[in-house]
Parts: sequence; C-alpha cells; structure tokens
Amino acid sequence: MAKRKQIGRRVEGWKAKNWFKVYSPEAFDKVYLGDTIANEPEKVYGRVMQTTLGEMTQDYSKQNIKMRFKITEVAGDAAYTDFAGHEVTKDYIRAMVKRRTSRIDSIVLVTTNDDKKLRVTTTCFTINRADASQQHAIRAEITNYIINKAKEQSYYQFVRDMVSGEISRDIFKSIKQIHPTRRVEVIKSKAVEAVVAA
Repeated sequence: MAKRKQIGRRVEGWKAKNWFKVYSPEAFDKVYLGDTIANEPEKVYGRVMQTTLGEMTQDYSKQNIKMRFKITEVAGDAAYTDFAGHEVTKDYIRAMVKRRTSRIDSIVLVTTNDDKKLRVTTTCFTINRADASQQHAIRAEITNYIINKAKEQSYYQFVRDMVSGEISRDIFKSIKQIHPTRRVEVIKSKAVEAVVAA
C-alpha cells in the first residue's frame, strides 16, 4: 500500500513539470537540439545541451565534432541557446597521431570584435618530426593567427569559421611553409563568461 502511494506521488511530480524544446542559435539555423524538462522556466536557464555537428547539419562526416549549447532564453515551451564550446572526439585525435611525427598544441584566450571571449585549442600534426625551433615557430604562427582572426570577426563569425574548418585550412596554408604539415585542427573551444564585479 505504501509503495502504491509513493508511485502516485512520483507521477504527480512528473505531471507538474513541462517539456521545453531546445534550439541552437540563429547562427546555426535554430536547429532543434532536443527536449529538457523542468517545473518552471527559470530552472531551464544555464542548462547545456550537447550534440554533434554532423547531426545538426546532416553531414555525417562531421560526427567527430561535439557541440555544446547553453540555454539563455525561454519563450513559452521553447528554449534558445548560445554556443558554449566544441570538442573533437579523442578517437579522431588519436587516429591523427603517427610515430616519428610531432603534435604541436596552442592554447589561447581570444576576444572577438564584439567583446566575447573564447579559449581555443589548436593542434598541428606534422608529416615528420619537427625540431624545437620549428615547433616554436609553428606554435607562434597558430597563436598569432587565431588572436588576429578573432579580433577581426564577431563571435558567431569566428565560431562558424572555427567549427567548419575554415580557420584550420587557413592556418595549414601558412604553417606548411615552416615545416611539412599533415593536418591542423581546432580541437577544442570553450566560451569564457565575463566576471561581473560586485
């Protein structure tokens, strides 16, 4: 008898909650990302939805790119998001690493021309091993390019070019002159929220 009452209370609790349909930002065509549940709209804010770029674009060659979106607005039963970051799957990165080659990482905090901040990790995979001076030159080239590109673009222009591979292709063209390069990937990004002073 006690068990039946407990189940009844649980059902009532679920009935009191609402489902919200979550959508990507306009820059990503307001694609439907999935549903989230809450008993009031205020509790939906700040939740992070994850999907792949392949699922969003129906281009399944992009399944290795995980996308994260943070809910920032609720209207009725719809929730809208901002880009919160992306990451290339570890399996994909492992497949890129070869023996007797170099992997060169650059991690940089950038600011776009509309004052949004992102922490961006870019990786270069060389064809053969690069010496210390070549690695230093490659890392400097990547870092300078990423910082300057962000300064020229709005947040969503930069994000679109980053996840589409446009930025990686441009960096590849410049660093292959320093050392034979197999691939460049922006493997991770994370939105950095401004800290408001008390």
